[in-house]
Amino acid sequence: MERLQKVIANFGYTSRRKAEELILAGKVKVNGEVVKELGTKVDSSDTIEVEGHVLENKEKVYFLLNKPRGVITSVTDDKDRKTVVDLINTDKRIYPVGRLDYDTTGALLLTNDGELANLLMHPKNEIDKVYVAKVKGLIGKKELTTLANGVIIDGIKTSKGKARILKYDKKSDTSIVELTIHEGKNHQVKNMFKAIGYDVLKLKRERIAFLDVKGLNSGEYTILNPKEVKKLYNEVKK
Repeated sequence: MERLQKVIANFGYTSRRKAEELILAGKVKVNGEVVKELGTKVDSSDTIEVEGHVLENKEKVYFLLNKPRGVITSVTDDKDRKTVVDLINTDKRIYPVGRLDYDTTGALLLTNDGELANLLMHPKNEIDKVYVAKVKGLIGKKELTTLANGVIIDGIKTSKGKARILKYDKKSDTSIVELTIHEGKNHQVKNMFKAIGYDVLKLKRERIAFLDVKGLNSGEYTILNPKEVKKLYNEVKK
């Protein structure tokens, strides 16, 4: 038996955190009865209903999107702005794995596989997220070492990663920096550079684990094949 919120997430209905909110709000039923206890455990024989929808096992789908600038990383938006889900042609209920800021571009996974999504997002599994940032000024070795060793954001130190400078443009006084991290906190990359005194002018996520967006134009996506999905599961279960 497993916790109710985890089962809901594994069905691909929503994230585990959102599932907890729905349970507390009385929007989840198990075998016809409203359940508001987060510790409730269920098994495969139980009928789970969320917001009036009975959860059923469905075909799992996996998309890798090259997210464009100016698109919301969400399923819906109350301001009626375009979301990443709007860019994917599918009849499945999918959602993004993690998030990218409105003005950040690059690699983003979308799926209805809640188990894989949770495994990919959990910092303990140390899945590489590789970003390329354009920042104002010349970044020295000391600052790169600080980034790699972790910086303090809101009183919490970020986990260790990797950082290297790819290019410095003397004319525009800008540096191109590659940063590899394993976390995915809100505005994390921008805040990490801000912590060492640099403003991010442009940001792209180049890669998630072994998946990159080479060959994909902005707004285009590809469907992961079974071999790639299996490799992702192997990555998170090392």
